[in-house]
Parts: sequence; structure tokens; C-alpha cells
Amino acid sequence: MSGGVDSSVAAALLKQQGYEVIGLTMRLWSDPAHRPAFDSEAAAQCAADSLGIPLRVVDLAVPFRREIVQFFLDEYARGVTPNPCVRCNRLIKWGLLLDQALALAADFLATGHYARVQRDEGGKMKLLRAPDHSKDQSYVLHVLTQEKLARALFPVGEHPKSEIRAIARALGLPAVTHAESQDLCFLNGEDYRDFILRNAPQIARPGPIVARDGKMLGEHQGLAYYTIGQRKGLRVSSPVPLYVLAKEAATNTLVVGREEELGSRELSVVNVNWIAGEAPSGRLRLQVKTRYTAREAEAWVTPEEGQQARVRFESLQRDITPGQAAVFYDGEVVLGGGSIT
Repeated sequence: MSGGVDSSVAAALLKQQGYEVIGLTMRLWSDPAHRPAFDSEAAAQCAADSLGIPLRVVDLAVPFRREIVQFFLDEYARGVTPNPCVRCNRLIKWGLLLDQALALAADFLATGHYARVQRDEGGKMKLLRAPDHSKDQSYVLHVLTQEKLARALFPVGEHPKSEIRAIARALGLPAVTHAESQDLCFLNGEDYRDFILRNAPQIARPGPIVARDGKMLGEHQGLAYYTIGQRKGLRVSSPVPLYVLAKEAATNTLVVGREEELGSRELSVVNVNWIAGEAPSGRLRLQVKTRYTAREAEAWVTPEEGQQARVRFESLQRDITPGQAAVFYDGEVVLGGGSIT
């Protein structure tokens, strides 16, 4: 329970369905120099009191700082753009927090994610998109395994967000008045550039901005401050708009070019998790999503040895970004995904 409307309503729905519900809230690392304005522990306690359920605080600050925040900084230092939420779901929520739930003899761990889980006729667990695609969060859950999905409940996943807010209002849950944050939780509303500058200033090393042909165009302020497809903030003089094409960490170089130079039809993926527990035997025509906010695109996905895969798109994809996840969909079903290299 984060204290927000989704997890609060998830707990309420479970109570209505006859489950014995215990609230768990995670105490995560918070930057001492930038404390959050929103007290999630107090909000979670308020929601739990309103629902009449016990709440336990699970202190995960140390592993969260080590596995998620440091990962975020290290990946930017490597010149890639990480998605720490995916890693957090694998290691923290569906790792350490699930362990805490099982230690309490719980049968399931429920969260406020907008997604669905089903068991097929053969007993295999399937992860499905939420019917409300505008809120679907299956992208960040593609790392879940059969074992973890068998313990997962997503009570709000079948409902549109408007219905969840209506339920919260009808139940008088205090969370309905809380504003929702779209930022990474440990940023606490701060710009990620300021966070990096304060916590890993060595990453912000100026370097050359060059065209594809190697022509020097200017100086960047640190590769971590740029992402593939970015146009604004380059501060180089050009008769045509320029976009970030690549970040070359080995030479601390930012490569830029015209809009028509952006994009690719292919990408490679590592650390692939196939939700079924094993890779398909051959290539599949699927829909692939390369960012949380991106639309799915038709592609051929070819599994390779060593938890790798090759993706070939039907059309040019403009903003493929190393470090982000490529997630594979077969209609409403999530087959798996991995990290773009």
C-alpha cells in the first residue's frame, strides 16, 4: 500500500471479495537533500485505518538504494537510459516484498497495478493487459515469472481509472484526494538531472557533440542529460532541427542529426524473461513496445540463446533507446521482454 488511490481501492475490493487483507507499505530510500512532500507511510496508515485492516511497514531502504537507485546512476554512467521501475518490480516488489508476504503466511501479494493475471487450461499463468489501455501497466510487469504470477493479484486491473476513483469516493477513502505522481518515486518530483548532479556529479562530464560524419558541432553537458530522439536543449547552431541519434559512452560523445536520420527497424534484447517459462521454438509475429509510453508496433521476434532475442519491425521505429525494455505482446497477452542493447 503506497497510500494512493489504486492500492487503497485494491485492498477494499479484496475485502469485499472475502479475503483476509494485511497492508504492507515499503519504506524506501529517500534522498536526504530532497525529502518528499508526500508522506506515503502516513497516507497508507490512514487508508488502512479507514478500511479496518492492519498495516505493516517493511523497511527496504538499504536494498532499494543499492539495487534501484545505484542501478539508475550506474546505467546513466554507461550512457544508456534505464527503466528502474522494471528492476524494482523484479527485485523489490516481487522479490523482497513478496518474501515478506509469504513470511506472514499470505497466499497472494496484491498491488494496485493495472494489469490482469489468468491461469490457462494447462495450468500456466498468463499476464494480460488491462482493458483500459490508457492505464495499462503490464509493460513494467513483464519480468514476472510463473512462480510470481501464481502469487499475484491485481484487483483494479479489470476497471477503468474513473471507476476506481468512484469506488474510492463511495467508500470515503482519503486517497481519492491525493494527486498522482508520474515520476520515479525516489526523485520526489525533482528533475532527474538535478538528482544525478547531486548524487553522482562525475557522470556530468562535458564532451563533444558531433554529426554522423564526425563534424564537431558543439559541447554537451553530460550524456546523462540526453536521450535518443531528443531535440530541445542541444544548444548547437544549425539551419535545420537536430535530434539525438546516439550516445557513445566510450568517447563521451553525443551524436546528432536530422530527423530523417532517426530510427531503426531492428534491435537486440538481453536478459529476456519469457513468462511461459521457456522461449518459443521459432520466430513470432508480435506487437512490441519499446517504451512505457510508446505504442506497440508490429515486429518479428526471434528468440536466441542466452536469454537474448532479435526484433525486426515492419516499419521504422524512431526512438529505440538502449536501457529501456522491449516488451512482446500477442494481442492482450504479454509474452515477455528484455533490455534493449
